[in-house]
Amino acid sequence: MTKQIKEFRLCLDEERFYDAHEALEEIWFPRRFEESHEVMYLKGLINAAVSFELLKRGRVKQSKKVWLNYLKYRQLFFKTDSKHLNEFYQLSRYIEALHLKVHHFS
Repeated sequence: MTKQIKEFRLCLDEERFYDAHEALEEIWFPRRFEESHEVMYLKGLINAAVSFELLKRGRVKQSKKVWLNYLKYRQLFFKTDSKHLNEFYQLSRYIEALHLKVHHFS
């Protein structure tokens, strides 16, 4: 999972939001039916990338709606028992800073 998390972050850095979504979907999709906070948190991260992609395409209303999904799942970060907790924390901080940046320019 560390490889996909690094790829996700790199794609966000390069504003390749669709690719960021794909990087995490690779690990989320096979586990999507698990009732796990980690899996739901991954879904939230994917929603954040989708939100950025929608904004990039000028679909502001849809972007805001998907961002709310990220926020809904983000809270599960605090309940997850994952060895990737530190990486998740860093991603959440980065995503929220990026969100402020991209919405400032939209």
